[in-house]
Amino acid sequence: MSSKAVKLRAHHGMCLAYFVGEGYSQGFAAHMARVLASLTPETPVQLAAETDAVCAGCPNNLGGACEKRQLVESYDRAVLARCGLEEGTVVPFGTFTALVQKRILAPGGRQEICGGCQWSEICDTQPSRWAAS
Repeated sequence: MSSKAVKLRAHHGMCLAYFVGEGYSQGFAAHMARVLASLTPETPVQLAAETDAVCAGCPNNLGGACEKRQLVESYDRAVLARCGLEEGTVVPFGTFTALVQKRILAPGGRQEICGGCQWSEICDTQPSRWAAS
């Protein structure tokens, strides 16, 4: 992979699967839509358990650190574990989303990881965009 990897929180592999344009603010939702549109299946992503490209537009990002750090890091670590990946791993975005779909979303594991998230109801009512890949 020759192009620079995009840093991506592991749990954002689930969030992006269900993203429908809602978010913490209009600005954040627009930013998240731009990030999603920029990621092709071939885009290299570096999996992280810290602020990433999506977080750059989030109002919970306080100078590069999430104000809900422990909670979202637990989501990241659970996604990494279920996908058999480690923090810092660089993979094509399509490879990562296929793993998220196969090992978490398709078998119904999202609720166990982030069922208490404020956006969970959206995820419960949307089909995963990764299911079509």
